[in-house]
Amino acid sequence: MVYFAADEQDIDAEDAEYTDILLACTRHLLQDLKDAAEPNSVVNWLKNRWQELKDLALTEIDFEKATIDVKISAFAKLTANLRAVPTLRQQIRQKINPHTVTLIKVLNEFIDDAKKNLPNGCTELAVIVDNLDRIVPVIQEDKRTNHDHIFIDRSEQLKALNCHIIYTVPISMVYSYRAADLREFYSAPQVLPMIMVEKPDGSKYEPGFNKIKELIIKRVERFAPNISLETDIFDSEETLNQLCIMSGGHVRNLLLLIQSAFDYTDDLPIPRNAIRRSITDARDIYRKTVDDNQWIRLAEVASSREVPNDDNYRSLMFNRCILEYCYYDEGEKRRWYDVHPLIKGTPEFKKAVESFNQS
Repeated sequence: MVYFAADEQDIDAEDAEYTDILLACTRHLLQDLKDAAEPNSVVNWLKNRWQELKDLALTEIDFEKATIDVKISAFAKLTANLRAVPTLRQQIRQKINPHTVTLIKVLNEFIDDAKKNLPNGCTELAVIVDNLDRIVPVIQEDKRTNHDHIFIDRSEQLKALNCHIIYTVPISMVYSYRAADLREFYSAPQVLPMIMVEKPDGSKYEPGFNKIKELIIKRVERFAPNISLETDIFDSEETLNQLCIMSGGHVRNLLLLIQSAFDYTDDLPIPRNAIRRSITDARDIYRKTVDDNQWIRLAEVASSREVPNDDNYRSLMFNRCILEYCYYDEGEKRRWYDVHPLIKGTPEFKKAVESFNQS
């Protein structure tokens, strides 16, 4: 399996296009599978275009003398500049875009060779391109979004790699008029809900709490086995429970809250005051993502546990102000929605709830 988080080294989530994703896939496939197959076909593809690209990669490479690792690094240089140097971003795309079909062709030749030499007798390859769901929607000149251009217009090319491939997509697309297109071009999108820490009626959901604690333990036990979360990592069970609730069952939020808490303490166990300050910092960030006219919509969702099919609500889901949960009732899957717990503590939300209840 080849896995990578695209926004960490390869794409800028604020400004991303299909070409950026293809170059990222190329780079990681070459790096991870270089021992399973000769990457000459892909390297030669780059060599034939290097005169146009070398100034944009900000590096000099002698393809006649360079090692395979150095040649492969040229793709990393391109993706790094795509992500970090806005002045070069469009120029790189303009040079690569006309040749994406031929790049896919040589990349597939490399993949086919690599699948013959995978470890442990494996014959199939899976690629997971994570964090594409963080690509910010941007309205283009044709009044459509970059999401449409990437996941709809370029669907055939996204599917063209000769391996099993999983792309994460913005959740706002899954709950838009584009949902049917996603199903037609790919397959039914699989939505991963948050870990349910509370039931729809607001009561504690013990299995969800236990799952979050299990996740924290797995993170910690590699460095400190045989420890107690309630006494060695956190100063009390109440502190741990508050963290679980405020995360909303969102694993990334959970880890960010813990990481932020370390800014307010020098040692373990993490005191309750450090968690509270971490929560306050995160709450302020979420508060700033909500427009004035959206507070009443959040109050409506908190009351109904449902999300209307409307762009205003989809944007709140994209920003993770509204979280999705799932449970089974007599064998039938049921989904429900709630406002992020961090937002529920803001004065603006409390005022909106009061106004909604009086209307």
